[in-house]
Amino acid sequence: MKKLTFKIFILISLFNSCTLKYGEDLTNEDFIPEFIFSSSNFTRYENNVKTINLNAERLEQYKTGNSMYAQNVEFNIFSNEGELETSGKCGLMGANTKEEKYTLFDNIEINSTKENLNISAQNLKWDGKTEQLTSGLKDIVCIKKDDTEIKGSGFSASGISKEFVFTGYVSGEIQSSTDENIENKENEIQNEN
Repeated sequence: MKKLTFKIFILISLFNSCTLKYGEDLTNEDFIPEFIFSSSNFTRYENNVKTINLNAERLEQYKTGNSMYAQNVEFNIFSNEGELETSGKCGLMGANTKEEKYTLFDNIEINSTKENLNISAQNLKWDGKTEQLTSGLKDIVCIKKDDTEIKGSGFSASGISKEFVFTGYVSGEIQSSTDENIENKENEIQNEN
């Protein structure tokens, strides 16, 4: 009985010895959204041209003005001429607009109409300043372009050079021309000789 009483006394002493700063706000404003939008649709214009359109089931804007988090997102990115360049969707998105860093999670699909390229993944990061799209080292990314489909890990792509690499596991499938197209090419080559 003495041991149990002693343990209870120690626990009570520990709880009572914790110091709380009474009169100070215990919540950190950086972790509480300043605005919460439901079923939101945002469009950004630059020089009277629509550059981005974003739809989200839920969007949270934080007091610093640089942080934004969104759920069930669909987005469209337009060229300076107002033509659709890229569309996509994801389950979750985190954004630091000042740093131009965006993190996408959960059933990501990105379609580049200009490049005829489709990317799907579960985790991607976009750095707008360096124009780099990257995944985690072990995250699988699938790329489809024309008749080619490649899956791999350790994905990195450059928006400037339009090149991408996989540093980990890679597998893929390339559809070749049909037999009829191959025969036509062979006939063309023979006729040239």
